[in-house]
Amino acid sequence: MFVQLQNLLLKRVLFIVGSLIFISYLLFLSYLLFFAYYRQSVIILDYNLVPFSTISLYFKLLATGYYYAWFTNFWGNILAFMPFGFLIPLLFKRFYIVKTVITSSMASLLVESLQLSFRIGSFDVDDIILNTIGGLCGYLIAGIFMIMMNKVDKIICS
Repeated sequence: MFVQLQNLLLKRVLFIVGSLIFISYLLFLSYLLFFAYYRQSVIILDYNLVPFSTISLYFKLLATGYYYAWFTNFWGNILAFMPFGFLIPLLFKRFYIVKTVITSSMASLLVESLQLSFRIGSFDVDDIILNTIGGLCGYLIAGIFMIMMNKVDKIICS
């Protein structure tokens, strides 16, 4: 009985800590996507609705030696949403891969729409694709993490 109560308390504390980490991540991501120094207001609404056109441009940048531009744009979009895909299934047990991918893509669509509406960036369907890939990668890493934690738990409990 005491062990069950202790496990329940530990789960509750981990949920609270995880929630605080998730909120901190969302605040930091919001800062980067809307308020960071490199965000510029745009006069003309700019958008890309053609899938993979910007992604192919990123690889052209890589081929011509613009590694920094390639890394910050291509990998930056993926890495920005990896914590989202990692934390969502850890905090909400019923978030399976499909729900996580849909939630990641909807969150990215919201970000892109807000950037366009507030004219602090452009709407790019390729950003949504890369952000969704980031959410999926985070989900897969969370799955590996949970498998490892279950193995450690079994070793400790045996």
